[in-house]
Amino acid sequence: MDWLTQLFQQDSVTRTVVLLGIAGAAGTAFGKIRIFGVSLGVAGVLFAGLALGYLKLAINAHVLEFVREFGLILFVYTLGLQIGPGFFGSLRERGLVLNGFAAAVVLLGVAITAVWVGLGFVALPAGVGLLSGATTNTPSLAAAQQALEQLQAPESATVIQGLAYAVAYPFGILGIILTMLLVRRGFRIDVRAEVAAAEQAQQPTRPKPSARNFEVRNANLVGLPIGRVPGLQGSGVVISRFSRDGHVELARPETALRLGDVVHAVGPEDGLEALRIVVGADASVDLKTLPGPVTNRRLIVTRSDVYGKPLAELDVFAEHDVVVTRVTRGGIEFSPTPGFRLQFGDILMAVGESPQIDRVAAAVGNSNKALNTPQPIPFFVGIALGVIVGSIPFALPGLPAAVKLGLAGGPLVVAILLSRAANTGPLVWHMPTNANLMLREVGITLFLAAVGLRSGEKFVEVLLGADGLRWMLYGAAITAIPLVVVALIARAWQKMNYAELCGLLAGSMTDPPALAFAQQTTGSDAPAVAYATVYPLVMLLRVFSAQLVVFLLYRAAA
Repeated sequence: MDWLTQLFQQDSVTRTVVLLGIAGAAGTAFGKIRIFGVSLGVAGVLFAGLALGYLKLAINAHVLEFVREFGLILFVYTLGLQIGPGFFGSLRERGLVLNGFAAAVVLLGVAITAVWVGLGFVALPAGVGLLSGATTNTPSLAAAQQALEQLQAPESATVIQGLAYAVAYPFGILGIILTMLLVRRGFRIDVRAEVAAAEQAQQPTRPKPSARNFEVRNANLVGLPIGRVPGLQGSGVVISRFSRDGHVELARPETALRLGDVVHAVGPEDGLEALRIVVGADASVDLKTLPGPVTNRRLIVTRSDVYGKPLAELDVFAEHDVVVTRVTRGGIEFSPTPGFRLQFGDILMAVGESPQIDRVAAAVGNSNKALNTPQPIPFFVGIALGVIVGSIPFALPGLPAAVKLGLAGGPLVVAILLSRAANTGPLVWHMPTNANLMLREVGITLFLAAVGLRSGEKFVEVLLGADGLRWMLYGAAITAIPLVVVALIARAWQKMNYAELCGLLAGSMTDPPALAFAQQTTGSDAPAVAYATVYPLVMLLRVFSAQLVVFLLYRAAA
């Protein structure tokens, strides 16, 4: 067994990989253990790393730094790709109210941290560590570490920050759950009634396209081409089939109408009703159920030739007599207006004859393999762009050093913008969901394992000492005060729905275990809607506010 002893005693690549593997596997397993329905989640990796560090199973400092930073880059970049598509939409309509309260939670926590540091209760590194741990937000921990390194703080500062994070983290999760229970008990909330109201309010405001069949009874339409039917242009309605004498054919723009023709139209309900008034009346038959050469098929846009092009500019549909009646993007159905620009992954409902649809399918790609295959070139290009953007210095008056987005902020911002663009020429920024989740988990696991290994040797000493108890109390205040204040105001003043409020509280802390608790106690997915609405903005605020706390208070605390 000498080889095994040497493996853990000698500094080598093999030893590094084994320790990171142990920390990742043991920490993930530990994080899944539920106590009263609550688990630590990925933060279990941090405590596994602390345990290994306490046993003096450390890794070379330079290697550990690389692992930490590379894991951080992987995590924030893939996180940005995930939250990007919904980020700008979350800042509209009802999202403004929810994001306003979530931002208040963030800013109150920052203010309390600034008070602790400003009054000398805790040192700045411990303060920002408490802020990150008390709000269960790992990217903010990484952003603050980056800021401390920019200011050339001693290496012990990042160690202290990691220790404070670990001390504050458990109550960070517990505090959100206690706040939910406090609001429920204090306002004597009927959970079933609140959930029903929330689910009713969260019904989509954008109506899905519907389909109806109309019989031509308006004599003024006789001889008029379908493409020139009054009110059809700009209504979002598409006529895909028509029947004459019981024979179903594809509806072409130049097809002249006759009395008794039956047309099959797809579009928004108000546009369909307006078309009914013009055409004549609802038909007693559904053309989709009648036999004939016309069929419909879903086609996936996966070919770079058509990315970014409006439907009206794609001659392939007219050349092969194929009509697009619906476009599905991100699970939402749209009516295909002529100016609708296609993106990678769009799903087209194509209507036409089967051989012609086959030709159109080849033109738009229609490859499930391409949809589910990661794109390595855009991935690495995006990471490189994120690191470059994160390295750009911004000189702000009054700060001791130029502000940089760093490895936490740069890739995050770039990923959000790239996911919004969807594709740039042949470069597709989309990443399959499974690949995104896997890389994100690997990234955050590497980061937390490295932080734990680096801080573990002193963790027990701090936890059992006077600093540990004080840090717990200060961290609990950073968790509880903003949540309770905002929850009471949102419920008492805005009469916010309880299910929505639970999602807001969990989202303001970017805390999946708290969201799981909210869904479990309400028996509904309604909290997840509010969580997803505030999550993108809160994540950005957490990252950048942690950096600003360091830059603004470093000189005063020095």
